[in-house]
Amino acid sequence: MSDALLTGANGQVGWEISRRANGIALNALTRADLDIRSRDAVMAAVTAAKPKVVINAGAYTAVDKAESEREAAFAINRDGPAYLAEACAAVGATLIHISTDYVFDGTKRGAYTETDATAPLGVYGASKLAGEAAVRAAVPNHVIVRTAWVHGIHGHNFVKTMLRLARERDTLRVVDDQHGCPTFAGDLAEAIMAIARRVLAGTAPMDGHGTFHCVGAGETTWCGFARKIVADAAPHLGKQPAVEAIATAAYPTPAKRPANSVLDCAKLARVYGVKMRPWQDGLAEMLAATLAVTLKG
Repeated sequence: MSDALLTGANGQVGWEISRRANGIALNALTRADLDIRSRDAVMAAVTAAKPKVVINAGAYTAVDKAESEREAAFAINRDGPAYLAEACAAVGATLIHISTDYVFDGTKRGAYTETDATAPLGVYGASKLAGEAAVRAAVPNHVIVRTAWVHGIHGHNFVKTMLRLARERDTLRVVDDQHGCPTFAGDLAEAIMAIARRVLAGTAPMDGHGTFHCVGAGETTWCGFARKIVADAAPHLGKQPAVEAIATAAYPTPAKRPANSVLDCAKLARVYGVKMRPWQDGLAEMLAATLAVTLKG
């Protein structure tokens, strides 16, 4: 038996959760250990572990590729969570499931709250929204955590792409009409583990189930994010390329992105007492760790 079972342990967020399991018997499973697309495999793993909490950090996150791989996206983002929810209901576990800002169309002015209407623009968002619905339908004891613009020490992400391009180029052209909240995977993992610990201790609040938003505090654009990245990294890189603002229309992608991905985290703070730190602080921690490894290499 284990206190908690984690899927997607080798992803950006799963890797960080694994590092923060002090004092918790965590059964951390990578995709190679457990393919959540298999109902039988999921039921067997959860039944054997009998955890009190299951954290689903496994997901299909290739936003553009999802447009041509709809079946694969839905198998991982809808069916996987459905199987996990069913298994949690069977053993009496609470499911903490990670979702996304892409469930919204980005047309709202101001930050999105958990009760705002959803309207995904593409396959990825639609598959994640279907996963949310499956979780709600199958297990009452669920916590859906929507996040956005995640970057981490482990895995591929926007920050690492900007660092690579900053070394190669003198000018970077980055979209400046999409707004959101950069979220350090370590900060998201801390929030999720804070929720998990409350559940395990039997001190979860009465209104602790449902949907919550969890992103870095403050907002910016992709261009603003890129400018902060290259400015903070400049002393280590020995150069600071210019970052030129462009419109989304100048950088067409297979999948449409929401123009507004800003999420309101007030509910998370009110219910669980979890307050997210400024996104700039999370970026500083991520850069310090990432550049230290790069410089050693």
